[in-house]
Amino acid sequence: MLSTFRGAWLTNIQFQQIRFGHRIRGKAPIYCRTIKERLEELNYKDEIYTTKINIGFPRTKVSASDIRTKRLEHIKNNKNDKNLEQLARNHKLELDLTKARIEWLKTAGPNQKKQIADHYGIFEHLYGEGYFIPFVNLDVYYNLNDGSLLPVFSGNVVKPKEAIKYPSVGYESDANSLWTLSLTSLDGHLTEANKEYVHWLIANIPGDSIEKGDTIVEYLQPFPLKGTGYHRYVFVLYKQDGKVSYDLPKVTSSSPLEARTFITREWYQKYQDNITPTGLAFYQTDWDDSVKDFFHNELKMKEPIYEYDFPAPYIRPQEWFPRRRPFNIYMDKYRDPKQINKEYLVRKLKNEDPFKKPPPQLKFPNAHPLPKNMPSWLKLQEKNIRLGWGRVNDV
Repeated sequence: MLSTFRGAWLTNIQFQQIRFGHRIRGKAPIYCRTIKERLEELNYKDEIYTTKINIGFPRTKVSASDIRTKRLEHIKNNKNDKNLEQLARNHKLELDLTKARIEWLKTAGPNQKKQIADHYGIFEHLYGEGYFIPFVNLDVYYNLNDGSLLPVFSGNVVKPKEAIKYPSVGYESDANSLWTLSLTSLDGHLTEANKEYVHWLIANIPGDSIEKGDTIVEYLQPFPLKGTGYHRYVFVLYKQDGKVSYDLPKVTSSSPLEARTFITREWYQKYQDNITPTGLAFYQTDWDDSVKDFFHNELKMKEPIYEYDFPAPYIRPQEWFPRRRPFNIYMDKYRDPKQINKEYLVRKLKNEDPFKKPPPQLKFPNAHPLPKNMPSWLKLQEKNIRLGWGRVNDV
């Protein structure tokens, strides 16, 4: 009998792994994958779809020693300038922001713009695995009609009513060069999630003369839908190898909205041998009143509005004797909300007369005693009504 029990006990030990008195769940360590193998499986990415490709101009190679030498010379010259030191000590040293910006655009500016665009997912949603470094600075300004200009940088907020008319665009270029400028919305398509609307497209721009280019798509103001948050609108400047004839229909302000459906990646793949992206600027925008007027007056359609549909709150099953819960609050959870609001509204309007002043509120609501035989839950309800607390304010 003892040997039979010992054999059954050993058999049970083999199937139930016990270590220091604790039962181990799952497979034995010799049959399981290591943490490294598991992490490699979770973090696996296909190189064909994740490898980034630079579709712009290559980076200019500058030796680190030259940069270090120039920086040390600049620091040495500043330290030897006694006038600068004196102005700094007296808090009178002024910095020329224009020169600082020009220096920034020549050094770290393009790479930092590329990092910001990566953060907002601009390149991913425009070109997929492609990206470029915006070596050409794109100056975009919207005229606010009050003598001021609103610039477009890298993700700043521009309201739709501020961008109704097309902006002024400037950049440095040779007079003999040709360019293409595009403006697309990455988040605003009404019917197809993976497509864009092209809001502006001008080709064969000689130098920086935007007005002399071939307007293929006329400018259209942004129209972010209500309830959808911020939308991204991206300006991209392409440098052409020569004159390009785009196989696109001409779109005017009176054309239907479907004619502006656009996919930047497919369009660029078709003409990538003739154009190279070099400049980038984008902004974010959200709904305002001008969007409603745009849908009603321009598109002649009802404005779509999105709202979040909250799920119904969870109500646990009823209990036979709910303890430490007010009776009325507990029962109201399982009643029709419309009936509850009706009762509160009838109670609120019971003593109100449109031709008389409302009775004065109690100066000290909690000082007035309640009947001793009144239930505790009803006392709590009456105190809340006197103080104006709770659901009575909802109606």
